[in-house]
Formats: sequence, C-alpha cells, structure tokens
Amino acid sequence: MSTLRGPWDRRQVSNYLSESLIPLRLAANMADGFPVVVSLWFLWDGTDLWCAMHESARLVAHLRRDERVAFEVAGDQPPYRGVRGQARAAISAARDGHGLLTELLTRYLGGADGDLARWLLSREGELAIRVSPVNMSSWDYTARMSR
Repeated sequence: MSTLRGPWDRRQVSNYLSESLIPLRLAANMADGFPVVVSLWFLWDGTDLWCAMHESARLVAHLRRDERVAFEVAGDQPPYRGVRGQARAAISAARDGHGLLTELLTRYLGGADGDLARWLLSREGELAIRVSPVNMSSWDYTARMSR
C-alpha cells in the first residue's frame, strides 16, 4: 500500500483516478539519466494504474532498465486539482496488452470501432504496463480558486 498525503483520503483519490478521462503523465529515466515525460491513457483498478504500450516504444526500453517512475493525473484548467506520485512500473504478463488497449479505447474514445482504434488494434505487440504507486499526494485548489 502506498503512502498518501494531501487533502483527499484514499476513497477520494480512487474516485478521482477512476473518473478522470485525462491522460496520465508518466516520467521515466532515460539511459543518459535525464527524465522523459509521456502522456498515456490509463485505467485505475483501486491499487495500480494500467497503461498499454507497443513493444517498440522507446519508453518500454527505459522501463525495462529502470522501473522507477513518477506520475501525475491533473487537468490543465481551473480549478487545479489532481494526484501525483512516485511508482514502480513493470511490463505485466498477468494482463493482456491487446485486451487492455481495447478497454482504454472504450474508456477514452467511447469504443473501438473508429479508424484510430482499428489501426491500434491491428498491430501485434501491445504490452500491459502496471504502474504501482509507492507515494501519492493529492491537491485541490477548488476552494481557494472559487473565492
């Protein structure tokens, strides 16, 4: 179980992550030591964040080399609020990457029948990435910004 800081309790964090339809920003460490940030669709299962990624993505190589990541799920419009943290990310054989991608397409696009969805699903080599939070913090400036 990850540590949690900020104004929200675990239920509020879980609800926010379950309901948010904004991408997760994932920061990983590149081979040269500099971080890289990518935006990914995600699912929250109450414990872990799940993302799908093609095996040819450069980020896959970074995650295989160094599992330490940071993440943030937060909108760009007021009121500013969200969840961020540190985590360990791993390619998971326990979950089918193609099936996860189908779930993500349904969550973010409303289905898997558009041109983008068909193209993504036609490719072999989709991987499931499990992002397991170690530390999480929430922030919510709703009250401050409504004054």
